[in-house]
Amino acid sequence: MTASPAASTRFQRFLLPGLAFKGVVIGGGYATGRELAEFFVPSGPQGGLWGMVLAMAIWSAVCAATFAFAHLTRSYDYRSFFQRLLGPGWIAFEIVYVLLLVLILAVIGAAAGEIGASFGAPTIVGTLILAGTIAAVASFGTGSVERLFKYASMLLYLVYALFVVIGLSLFGDRIADNLATPVPSDGWAIGGVAYAGYNLIAAAVVLPMAAHLTSRRDALIAGAIAGPLAMLPALGFFLCMIAFYPAIGDETLPSGFLLDQMNIPAFRIAFQAMIFAALLETGTGIVHAVNERVSGVWQAKRGVALGTRARAAIALALLLGCIFVASRFGLVALIGSGYRLLAFAILAVFVLPLMTLGVARILRARPEVEISA
Repeated sequence: MTASPAASTRFQRFLLPGLAFKGVVIGGGYATGRELAEFFVPSGPQGGLWGMVLAMAIWSAVCAATFAFAHLTRSYDYRSFFQRLLGPGWIAFEIVYVLLLVLILAVIGAAAGEIGASFGAPTIVGTLILAGTIAAVASFGTGSVERLFKYASMLLYLVYALFVVIGLSLFGDRIADNLATPVPSDGWAIGGVAYAGYNLIAAAVVLPMAAHLTSRRDALIAGAIAGPLAMLPALGFFLCMIAFYPAIGDETLPSGFLLDQMNIPAFRIAFQAMIFAALLETGTGIVHAVNERVSGVWQAKRGVALGTRARAAIALALLLGCIFVASRFGLVALIGSGYRLLAFAILAVFVLPLMTLGVARILRARPEVEISA
């Protein structure tokens, strides 16, 4: 069970929601650099950086509104959150969320398999290790998930910091030259908005981490911090990519290309370990969100919280279904073909109502009278 807000630490109130948001975004997004190449390289070095800053600002605004609405209505799982935001229409979000869940878990399972294969193991080994670790962490509830986000974040920021230091020391001159070279920067705003919307599902996924908030002020601060926490590693990554602009835009795995240029075997292993940790954060966040949604219903009907075994069973069922069955029967390709449509659906059933109806309710409510709706 989550500790009461009164007992929450500053870390839990201000940093934990943003670190959780970062974990879901990175593992499901830019860990390999492919999404950065897709959305920002076409706008050139300077345009790409401006697009990323815009996306960061959007993340902060939506996270701040999400956390403030969750605190106002005391809704810390996505089911109760969207019931209060959308009324009977909440089921529309769940349909979109389930489709994205299948796709994201299948994709991170495949990515974990590739990491295992890079060390000479059969692909299935990496996938099973990831699935087993996610189930183990998620089965022990919110406290276990919070510790994962805390310690995995330390590894992630350390490795990305080293990545930037090594990149600047080896490619600094090329980065400076490409930044100074005038190139068209058209489309940076569109790229920033598209990329921000593409990843905003993470704000709903991390709602259980918002239970520590004690006030609207906490929520707004945590939301404002979430954008930079999630985007700073990407900015450093993109800065290193600029050294090889524009060719790096055609690389399938920009991270692998840059690691080849660095040619430091020990750091390559550390980077692969970091990507695995990012995949673990993403998968655990998604599974835990489902567990908390089920737990809320279970507690309302039975009067007791969902137990460890039940959480583990739900986690394993989700992971085995999404990672193996979905891939086997082609559901990943089917859902993936409509991925951009799903991204627009998230904007329609989450972001638009939140930033209009939700923000209006937040503004109408007096901070000292924030009670369950």
